[in-house]
Amino acid sequence: MKNSVVTFQEMKDKGEKITMLTAYDYSTAKLVDAAGINSILVGDSLGNVMLGYEDTVSVTMEDMIHHGAAVARGAKNALVIIDMPFMSYQTSTYDAVVNAGRLMKEGRAGAVKLEGGTEMADVIKQITRASIPVCAHIGLTPQSINAFGGYKIQGKTLDAAKKLIEDAHAVEDAGAFAVVLECVPAALAEIVTKELHIPTIGIGAGSGVDGQVLVYADMLALFSDYKPKFVKQFANLSEEVVNAFKAYDAEVKAGVYPAPEHTYAISDDVINKLY
Repeated sequence: MKNSVVTFQEMKDKGEKITMLTAYDYSTAKLVDAAGINSILVGDSLGNVMLGYEDTVSVTMEDMIHHGAAVARGAKNALVIIDMPFMSYQTSTYDAVVNAGRLMKEGRAGAVKLEGGTEMADVIKQITRASIPVCAHIGLTPQSINAFGGYKIQGKTLDAAKKLIEDAHAVEDAGAFAVVLECVPAALAEIVTKELHIPTIGIGAGSGVDGQVLVYADMLALFSDYKPKFVKQFANLSEEVVNAFKAYDAEVKAGVYPAPEHTYAISDDVINKLY
């Protein structure tokens, strides 16, 4: 069944957990979709995973549209959510609506995601008024990494915890259909989840939320630059991939590959008539 913002809400209401993984290309999207994952996030984490940037700040609208459209072509049942990149929505509500519209039209998104709480409430409201579903993102917001001074757990003090709860209510009131909680203490994330009507999707926020999201390259151990504490590696494909590459290298250099079964035949008569 095709997942949508409606099915997200139905799952929360029924107490069913929501699954989300990132993907940035057609082939990976097909695999995620085949596994029955509810949603694919085309995250601006592609800046780290696919493009080798140190952070997500350098990711552009063109990057998101290019990768998002590829994912949308591969995902038939998962809800495709595309991140709005840094400075595509912070400059004005007009820019935000226009850029969100581009992600829907050109990127073929089913929804968009943007970072920020109370300060982005009006932006969320205007985008949703244009009939574009918005997933909010609060807690650790990677696009604000320079302001945070690093990747730090959010909401640990009393004031910070109150601000996180305020942000959560603000994005819900503004019309967001779901909210990602990143790097938030588990007990606080559980409180937010109980207070909100819309689903919460956690990443480093414990198990008391309505769903989970991970970067697929993290959970498969394909991305090795760093490993966040909250990541569980469900497989170590990096070792298998490297071993396969080594085997290919060895067979080619030894003259073993390609073998006869990997080649195309031609009649001897044709070859003989060439000379």
